Amino acid sequence: MRREDLDRHVAATVAHYDASAESFWEGTRDHDVSQNIAALLDAIEGEPPFTLLDLGCGPGRDLMHFRALGHAPVGLDGSARFVAMARANAGCEVLHQSFLQLALPASHFHGIYANASLFHVPSHDLPRVLSALRAALRPRGVLFSSNPRGLDEEGLRGARYGCFWTLETWCSHLVAAGFEEIAHYYRPAGRPRDQQPWLASVWRRVE
Repeated sequence: MRREDLDRHVAATVAHYDASAESFWEGTRDHDVSQNIAALLDAIEGEPPFTLLDLGCGPGRDLMHFRALGHAPVGLDGSARFVAMARANAGCEVLHQSFLQLALPASHFHGIYANASLFHVPSHDLPRVLSALRAALRPRGVLFSSNPRGLDEEGLRGARYGCFWTLETWCSHLVAAGFEEIAHYYRPAGRPRDQQPWLASVWRRVE
């Protein structure tokens, strides 16, 4: 796909979230992602509190939880509406940045939490984005991701652009970017695999 087409699809995805921010908040504010939060925090070495980046923080639900646990979370989102909502809801620093144009401090974060966000990154840009995230982690820092799984399809679904990876392909991207796998699992927990559309995985920065 041409660069200008990818950029247009990414912009349309952000515009969709801007336009539906309030309904998104109402529909997701009570989702139970405690399994994902625990997967990240349990994998981080050292003593808390931890400095965390919530990549694709949306209106700030998980920022609020990280802060309540005593950590130092920073949010990041490409949607200006989400950024404003997250700042108001969580009272945290929230960066307004595109995933494709990250400007993050080097070796700064103990952990990065990418819940339902990295699947919006086109495959063409994914190696560069993962490299930027690795550089923002402290040595042996942890990246958590949860993405809707698929059969390596990519493209528009409705108004949003997404990549729907198999476990094998997703792992190959992360290993190539300088990570080693800690664990992976499927969600929601306790259901048959065909009723678990989400692939969650936990990764450590390797030197």
